[in-house]
Amino acid sequence: MSLLLTPAPNEGLADFAVLWAVTYTALLALYFGFCGLFHWLNKRHPERLIQRRPMKNQIGMEIRTSVAALASIAVYVAGGLFIQAKGWALTPLPETWWSVPLTFVASLIIYDAWFYWGHRMMHSKWLYRFHAHHHRSIVPTPWSNNSDSLVGAFVEQSYFLVAPFLLPIPPMVLVAHKVFDQVSGIAGHAGHEYFAAPTARAPWPMLCTTFHDQHHGHFTCNYANTFSWWDRAMGTIHPAYDSLVAKFEKPVTSGSGQLGRSVRD
Repeated sequence: MSLLLTPAPNEGLADFAVLWAVTYTALLALYFGFCGLFHWLNKRHPERLIQRRPMKNQIGMEIRTSVAALASIAVYVAGGLFIQAKGWALTPLPETWWSVPLTFVASLIIYDAWFYWGHRMMHSKWLYRFHAHHHRSIVPTPWSNNSDSLVGAFVEQSYFLVAPFLLPIPPMVLVAHKVFDQVSGIAGHAGHEYFAAPTARAPWPMLCTTFHDQHHGHFTCNYANTFSWWDRAMGTIHPAYDSLVAKFEKPVTSGSGQLGRSVRD
């Protein structure tokens, strides 16, 4: 962490290379650790399946693409931290009892707008070819989260490079936000619903796995990342989202006859 405290201009490139390597290693650890965890949970809980099983060989394809995309995402996260260390952006607030939660929540809100509009732009006829690979996973798996082109990764993840110019966010809060984004993104692609709750449907703004699963099943709905308010305000939320969440709130067992409920219900 000496880079964050005493950056040396003549060692900038080497410092950034080290920071990128540490960031990339951490992102890979999060990816394989949490994807592996949800993969294990999914095998134990087939009754939580949202639509149907993934395609043959899909997971191998997702892992290969994700490993490459995470290398570029590490550039954006490391770049944001490096920019702060060099003093090229807003001066980060000291880490206090109020600045940490305030900047974390503010970052979530700003990023959700960034993600919604960037993601929706990627679905335009001009740019969808750069996002189409991600939608080869019509049935998402935990391993789908980072399976995207480098352009798609840039549009959605370069926020972490720009965030220090938008917020006086402490470096560790920026790191915490990326960790949250990585883990919640994997949960959102899990393909099995473990997080359905009243707070995930109207009038509350939070999301559960069904939200992004419907996006993969239908393509033109549910573009947001953390909250549902942009989709609700812009009329892009799937009309069956709230009702399907309510169904998943009820106890489901393997013998209940409710396996594999479709996102088209």
